[in-house]
Amino acid sequence: MAEAMHGTERLRVVVLISGSGSNLQALIDAQTDAPYRIAAVISNVGDAFGLERARRAGIPAEVMSHRPFADRGAFDQALAALIDRFDPGLVVLAGFMRILTPQFVSRYAGRMMNIHPSLLPKFRGLHTHQRALDAKETEHGASVHFVTDELDGGPVIIQARVPVLPGDDVATLAARVLTQEHRIYPAAVCLFAEGRLRLGNDGRPQLDASALVRPLVLAAEGRPTRAI
Repeated sequence: MAEAMHGTERLRVVVLISGSGSNLQALIDAQTDAPYRIAAVISNVGDAFGLERARRAGIPAEVMSHRPFADRGAFDQALAALIDRFDPGLVVLAGFMRILTPQFVSRYAGRMMNIHPSLLPKFRGLHTHQRALDAKETEHGASVHFVTDELDGGPVIIQARVPVLPGDDVATLAARVLTQEHRIYPAAVCLFAEGRLRLGNDGRPQLDASALVRPLVLAAEGRPTRAI
């Protein structure tokens, strides 16, 4: 299995998508000078635009539709076999619209990340921007977390916060959050690829061998810092 960067070796990453792949594009754009490289992009949707993004970047793009499979477990087993062909050190979910089985999550425990458009643990699941507006939140944002069996409930690594402005609707708020998603996801993957970030045996993220009591935040210049 690929490990964190040693010399010129870079961590191999497989990205799973279902749609347009804007976070995938952010990861592609960042990888030129990063300690990781995207070994493959896999989609369960054949016409997902993210596949085209991968092809344009010279990254292997694979399609594995869930539709022919009898159940979720059978699909996840086949998906894992495809992922493992690329020998990844990290699996990254970037808009992959599938609920994963416990067996699949266990297979990649500690080396699978997801990004969610809310300040977790708030607003797990779908329609996060509308729910933030309905709740009259003054602050919203995005979170990168390690994946566990609990939907959007894994240990949070890093967050970005944005203000909810007067007159915001779902579109304007979502656009502001998405800009920050594109910053924090490559930052989290880089920390993992450098060997600085891991999931501890106690189930908490560790940065430089020290447990994260609170998620990291991303400073204006793009450098992850510990929350105060």
